[in-house]
Amino acid sequence: MNRKYLKAGSALLLAVILGQAQAAEAGHAATPQRMPDSYAHAATLVELGHGRYLNLRCSGSGPQTVMLEAGAVADSSTWFKVQPLLAAHARVCAYDRAGFGFSSEGPLPRDLAADVSDLHALIHRAGLDTPLVMVGHSLGSNIVRQYASQYPAEVGVMVLVDPPAQDIGRFAPAWQKEEETLSVQRFAFLHRCEAAAEKHQLPSTDPALSHCLGGADPLASAKLNAVNLAHKSKPAFWHTVLSVLQDNARLFEQPVPAHETHGSTPLIVLSAANTYADAQPRDRKGLEQARARTQAQIVATSSRGTLVRVPDTSHDMQTDQPEAVAKAVRQALQIARHIPG
Repeated sequence: MNRKYLKAGSALLLAVILGQAQAAEAGHAATPQRMPDSYAHAATLVELGHGRYLNLRCSGSGPQTVMLEAGAVADSSTWFKVQPLLAAHARVCAYDRAGFGFSSEGPLPRDLAADVSDLHALIHRAGLDTPLVMVGHSLGSNIVRQYASQYPAEVGVMVLVDPPAQDIGRFAPAWQKEEETLSVQRFAFLHRCEAAAEKHQLPSTDPALSHCLGGADPLASAKLNAVNLAHKSKPAFWHTVLSVLQDNARLFEQPVPAHETHGSTPLIVLSAANTYADAQPRDRKGLEQARARTQAQIVATSSRGTLVRVPDTSHDMQTDQPEAVAKAVRQALQIARHIPG
């Protein structure tokens, strides 16, 4: 796993974070092998007020609703393999957070409070049935946890896909020190990309800016890649990315809050086997310890918490092993059916 997943993200590989997955296929007949061109246009634009809207993609039907929450700078397309696996079992929805995909830019900063506020407004303005089965990948798991803390009656079950390590400096101090140095360079680069976008200079042939937009996604068509390129050329994208990654640096320096509790809300944590496969040998043990500690603490926030280890997958489990994610969500749907209410 690349350093981009460990905390703030690699500025030079933002396009990879946005879905250029080249991982092993899950082998399920219903799993699309390439991203459908339906992602090249908006689905349902839900008004939040004040001229803002979020792009919501729902499919399937049933008495229960699943809400999919993407990772740090990803959009709804990150779930392109998982969503169709669930549509036969429930109403399943994914959305673009503010500033990404087809959604409007949101007020800054883009922190957990802003994301939870938007998600709450989206759920109610779209008329989604609650309690929801909420699924969060990476940073999305932090958003789901925060949402469940603020609105516990609206969350029936949580499925958290490889929650990132928190309090890394305690377990991998050398990695943390190097990360702080790299972070200065990373944000300087991000600010250059932001300035270029504001001047309508992206895409650019300037060597200093040529990495801002990354390469084409091999799992997407030329049409879809062109749309994604247009999204990432907008100032709103860069304003959002900078704010998200700045908040991530703060968020993941801290441990799981000691006061966090989800009572008896069922909670499933999926832990990827190869999250740190390409970390330096000197760092890997500490990084693994930090993630194990974080995930154990999250499981302990619920009296019905469960940890499931998933083999043969990177941090991007939703693209590497979509059936494993879908299986956990189907289990969550079964649990939700037996929750009184």
